[in-house]
Amino acid sequence: MDVLYTLLTFIVFSFLAILLALCYFMLIVFLGKSIGEPGYAPVKGTVFHQLFYYSTLYDYLTEMAKTTPTFRLIAPDQSDLYTIDTRNVEHVLKTNFDKYSKGKGNQDILTDLLGEGIFAVDGDKWRQQRKLASYEFSTRVLRDFSCSVFRRNAAKLIRVISEFSHQAQVFDMQDILMRCTLDSIFKVGFGTELNCLERSSKEGIEFMKAFDESNALIYWRYVDPFWKLKRLLNIGCEATLKRNVKIIDDFVHGVIKTRKAQLALQQESNLKEDILSRFLIESKKEQTTMTDQYLRDIILNFMIAGKDTSANTLSWFFYMLCKNPLIEEKIAQELRDATCSNESEPNVDEFVANLTDATLDKMHYLHAALTETLRLYPAVPMDGRTADAPDILPDGHKLREGDGLYYLAYSMGRMSSIWGEDAEEFRPERWLNNGIFQAESPFKFVSFHGGPRICLGKEFAYRQMKIVAMALLRFFRFKLANGSQNVTYRVMLTLHMDKGLLLCAIPRS
Repeated sequence: MDVLYTLLTFIVFSFLAILLALCYFMLIVFLGKSIGEPGYAPVKGTVFHQLFYYSTLYDYLTEMAKTTPTFRLIAPDQSDLYTIDTRNVEHVLKTNFDKYSKGKGNQDILTDLLGEGIFAVDGDKWRQQRKLASYEFSTRVLRDFSCSVFRRNAAKLIRVISEFSHQAQVFDMQDILMRCTLDSIFKVGFGTELNCLERSSKEGIEFMKAFDESNALIYWRYVDPFWKLKRLLNIGCEATLKRNVKIIDDFVHGVIKTRKAQLALQQESNLKEDILSRFLIESKKEQTTMTDQYLRDIILNFMIAGKDTSANTLSWFFYMLCKNPLIEEKIAQELRDATCSNESEPNVDEFVANLTDATLDKMHYLHAALTETLRLYPAVPMDGRTADAPDILPDGHKLREGDGLYYLAYSMGRMSSIWGEDAEEFRPERWLNNGIFQAESPFKFVSFHGGPRICLGKEFAYRQMKIVAMALLRFFRFKLANGSQNVTYRVMLTLHMDKGLLLCAIPRS
């Protein structure tokens, strides 16, 4: 009896301790958050509510935004505001740019993967990287070099898919596009041939898998209240993340070492085509700040921009074409008109060699279809900043210092208040005026960010996506391996498809 009494007492006291801890936790979450005050955005729950809807997070936030354009999810130490109001987006990204930063909370979450790269820093380090990158993206050398790389990899891509087509095999388009764009960004960005597309680089494939898994694990931190404890104890998902980051670090430091050795042998040449070479030259001037670790951070930030955004967008683009075959045929006809290509079996290398800037510029409908894809499936579905001082948004809602403001790009693309009653339809024509592509405000179409931090690689990305899309659509028609397949996303920093995109390729006559 004494043992049973002791056990029951222990259970009761344990239950009471847990209950008190939960009450205390809820108290610090809700206390001092101005709940119900009209000057603050309405509270729709806590940030931990996202745990229950994590697999469909962006749709969950979209449904809330349809009824409440700006709302709050509260956390222990601050409120996080979520908005689809284009005025608020312009306010935080441009008008009051200097009053907002990445914030310590975001930097703590991102640092293990992105370090002090351009997407994770503010101030002098951001300006330094932005200045150098801006110079590189504006040079004709990089433009010509990148186009030649994109065309060469597009030809390889055609041959890889041809093998699947000839054998009537189902293949994962997202995986193939990820490998193709990884090859391209490493060659253009870092002067390194990976050959992941042809699977001849086991290290490159391992690196890609480690990076994609780290991308997902880093994002999980936003909803996991115990991630810092797990990291300290090196358990669970944090132990997995640590192992993946080690693979990434070893690979990238090897790239830096190799590139340094190559540049030492090419000192007589002033023509440095890749972006890393430019930063390596700069590192000789600023050896105290531009360390190998800093270069590693720069590389990974450019890689997530160059690989994930293009590959993800192209994956969703081909998914949309499979769902809308008439649009696919419109693009194919525009392609035939732009390239004057009516041969039944054109030479692959000759065809991609003729995908010049002049040809790309004729492809207004393709440009519109890619942009329409980005509207509905933005590469970065949600992004935001942290208020460095109290502020009032254009819609009248207040922020306190330390509050986060997140704009919901995925949700914005689905809002009839922004895009009209057909907002959820895939309709490239909305971007055309008399057949000519017409851009929208970057604070309405926010896929490439806006204001001082607007994406420098926007035109770079469009060139790559157009070349790949044109090459594949000239030689193949695509259909879903499972016609009833409803593809959805995996919640990560970037909008990956969950479980890939299984397609069949039919040769185009």
